[in-house]
Amino acid sequence: MEERIIPTPVGEGRLVTHRAPRPIATVVLSHGAGGGIDALDLTALATYLPRSGVTVMLFEQPWRRAGRKVATPPATLDVGLRAAVDAVRVRTPIILGGRSAGARSACRSAKGLSAAGCLALSFPLHPPGKPERSRLDELVDAGVPTLVIQGENDPFGGPGEFPDPLPSRTDLAVVPDGDHSLKVPKRSAITQDDAMGIVVEATLEWIVREIVGNGAVR
Repeated sequence: MEERIIPTPVGEGRLVTHRAPRPIATVVLSHGAGGGIDALDLTALATYLPRSGVTVMLFEQPWRRAGRKVATPPATLDVGLRAAVDAVRVRTPIILGGRSAGARSACRSAKGLSAAGCLALSFPLHPPGKPERSRLDELVDAGVPTLVIQGENDPFGGPGEFPDPLPSRTDLAVVPDGDHSLKVPKRSAITQDDAMGIVVEATLEWIVREIVGNGAVR
């Protein structure tokens, strides 16, 4: 694991790299508005993807590094993410992603940063209980192949609330019984380890099929 401080126009961020020995792709992930890069799904991806040839870089936004409890406005997240990607020097395709607010930022930024793909973990389709305030346009406008991984019971938008058919070049993977954090209850038919296994396997299969298989380059 490698750590480096990333200067950005909105403060210092932190980039933590889990490097694959012979990488076929690089995933840059940022966290949500209510947590950090130690989230269950981000940790699982950083632990297991490098073993299959995918480098994972976790970006801690400046607001989180500064010790704030509340995220700064969405535009500042995009500024921080851009600085992190600009600091990355790799020869593999770069996939931009994140969870929740980080997923929204990745979708808004992917095309402009010439990402090969976008990984949206727990995309907050709308605020809880307010489906009329849809954020679907951010997903539609990503402009690159996109994988959404959603908990079955996510109050920010369950799988059944996404359009059918999905936006062009968008895939959806579902974590049974998962909530917005992709946590599953003890009564679930799957364990928490099973849930994280779904996240890792769905991501790896999509990367091999949509990014590496299609010869994507940055």
